[in-house]
Amino acid sequence: MARFGLLPVAFLLLPACAGQSMFPLDIEQQIDPTLSFAQVKEAPASHLGKVIVLAGEILDATRHKEHTRLTVLQLPTIKNHQPAMDRTMSQGRFMAFQTEFLDPATVPNGTRITVVGKVTGETTELLDEMDYKYPTVTIQFLKVWPEAMQLPPRYGRYGFPSYYGYPYWYGGPLYAGSYWAPYYGIYRPFPFGFW
Repeated sequence: MARFGLLPVAFLLLPACAGQSMFPLDIEQQIDPTLSFAQVKEAPASHLGKVIVLAGEILDATRHKEHTRLTVLQLPTIKNHQPAMDRTMSQGRFMAFQTEFLDPATVPNGTRITVVGKVTGETTELLDEMDYKYPTVTIQFLKVWPEAMQLPPRYGRYGFPSYYGYPYWYGGPLYAGSYWAPYYGIYRPFPFGFW
């Protein structure tokens, strides 16, 4: 009876677990949720020392003597702080510095990341024959998103978006007996759903 008495408590705890942050608690407590990339880009010196969540796509990763420098195309975040897929939504670029060892080969160009970083100012470098000011942060937390989640959507014959590893419709016309395949979009055209 005691076991069954605990069931309602367990169900009440499930939503709290599901909404748990991906960041360690000590780091999450430092984040300024009101601070945006646009604000930091506009006046980095005004936000020195503040901690911000940023996401984007790596354009370049370079190992230096004291840190690894990531040049990132900023992207807005979607669910669970993932970077959005649409690059046209970017508000610019930033640089993130990882002081602990990070092999650039593990974060090749195109890798999508989310970082919690402490604002350290800005640095100016040449970009396409013009000076570009990059806001800079020191990485407190780094999340590298799995490669399967970085693929752009594929579109089948009928315009349905699909991602590798997720169910999607592929191939011929819809008719009785055909169905969705759960892996790699395999289309089973056999009547009545038989193999």
